[in-house]
Amino acid sequence: MHRLLAINQPKDIPAAYRRNAIGRLLEYHNLGRPFETYSQAQLLIGMCMDNRKHLRIPDNFAFILRAGGANLRYSEFKVSYAIAVGDVSSIALIGHTNCGMVNLESRKSLFIQGLIKRGGWKKKDAKEHFAKFSMMFEIGSETDFILSEVKRLRRRYPKVTLAPMLYKVEDNRLYLLKEK
Repeated sequence: MHRLLAINQPKDIPAAYRRNAIGRLLEYHNLGRPFETYSQAQLLIGMCMDNRKHLRIPDNFAFILRAGGANLRYSEFKVSYAIAVGDVSSIALIGHTNCGMVNLESRKSLFIQGLIKRGGWKKKDAKEHFAKFSMMFEIGSETDFILSEVKRLRRRYPKVTLAPMLYKVEDNRLYLLKEK
């Protein structure tokens, strides 16, 4: 976790984020900043679908896209919509510790058995489903994936400010990921 930048006070927020929606996200969630009233989203938050993560933010503050591993590769039209129509100019991409999209192969049997038991699938179909899609959604390391996805999105949307973050489920706090 040497790549994490803790945000424990306002001065910990890098200057590039201090006076924008990304800075306010960090202040709301980590520092208990009092909520302001918003009539439209200030940023897009891309984060994992994991149920252990809950952000402390005001109503209407952000569009939130949830996808396994915070993988927005298959939600790009929604990202474009938030930018083009929703008028956002900042994206916080938030991975988290202990993500289920890391090492999917280790969950193969659980996945197949779960689809059979709770989904009513046949074993053959469940196995094929895992084989067809698991590599698309495997993210490898949480931090490496978030950093690479931020680079990809920066190339795609050069005028948008992107911030790579990690949510530690162990302490329910947001950390900025240090980039090289």
